[in-house]
Amino acid sequence: MDSRIKKLANLLVTYSVDLKPGEKCLIDYEGTAVKPLVRQLIKEIYQAGGIPYVTSRDSSVNREIMLHVEKEQLSDMCRWQLARMQDMQAYIAVRGTDNASELSDIPSEKMALWNKMLDPVLRYRVDKTKWVVLRYPNNAMAQLSNTSLETFENFYFDVCTLDYKKMSDAMTPLVSLMEKTDKVRIVGPGTDLTFSIKGIPAVKCCGLRNIPDGEVYTAPVRDSMNGKISYNTPSLEMGFTYTDIVFEVKNGKIVKATSNDNEKINHLLDTDEGARYFGEFAIGVNPYILHPMKDTLFDEKIDGSFHLTPGASYEDASNGNHSSVHWDLVMIQRTDYGGGEIWFDDVLIRKDGIFVLPELECLNPQNLK
Repeated sequence: MDSRIKKLANLLVTYSVDLKPGEKCLIDYEGTAVKPLVRQLIKEIYQAGGIPYVTSRDSSVNREIMLHVEKEQLSDMCRWQLARMQDMQAYIAVRGTDNASELSDIPSEKMALWNKMLDPVLRYRVDKTKWVVLRYPNNAMAQLSNTSLETFENFYFDVCTLDYKKMSDAMTPLVSLMEKTDKVRIVGPGTDLTFSIKGIPAVKCCGLRNIPDGEVYTAPVRDSMNGKISYNTPSLEMGFTYTDIVFEVKNGKIVKATSNDNEKINHLLDTDEGARYFGEFAIGVNPYILHPMKDTLFDEKIDGSFHLTPGASYEDASNGNHSSVHWDLVMIQRTDYGGGEIWFDDVLIRKDGIFVLPELECLNPQNLK
């Protein structure tokens, strides 16, 4: 057994979900490459005194169902899956799909129905269990990052097993500042956006929910956002790669959306009433992740980035926006991506991806590695 897999499995069980004796943990996995980690997770759960349960999924099989699924069938699926989730105290998802674009030809209306009808399962898992979600290094992920498998594996384990306790401590001043802030302004190429985060908690993401990790999130006051944002990273959402995404926002609502497929993006944003409002604003700080690879769990943590998310807010940083959509869209503000600035209450806090306030310099990459 690769010692790196043992280290990662131990981190997931003892730190990320902090499993206690007698607690039930559901391992939900996809892909044959992930099985060594799944087997080690089972061992670690037993070692911690927990009770492991395992389910597997396959995107190519799900695709066949999704092409013809109807509301009644999804209602049954939601009832079964929700009952199972409600019996768990912890949840670990390991994703190692062989084809990230397997669902790209699912009709938009079927995808929207799937997301809407199964949303209660997701909401319960996010809000009521101790959970963590991660990808696993396989050939498909190496291709997305344009590297060999060996190079990607080395990168992956560096990113996923860094010192998250050190990162957590470094995030404390940013959390404190965000919770005192009212007005946020974001400036960059094709972007000038203002909104309020007043009264909404800020939450550390330091290895407890996603692996890799490295962000602090809150939410914009629902109707406070105005301006324009031009995202500069691609986003693979439900099998389709969106690029050149531009939103015009008025009183919190996306009133105009364009991308490489205007019809498709607007259909997604019309999934429900909350999908055109924003549920999350987060600042990414992982020093090992520098470039997008069309995988949200990595891209949203990119050093020098932020993400601004159409759709549902999280319960622990709620702005009251509800939706079956939660679409993390990333903008990188380092100079190699065009630069940009973040201002809190008319004070510059980050310029070109580097924190400029002395109390936040601990979050710059040289101090987190």
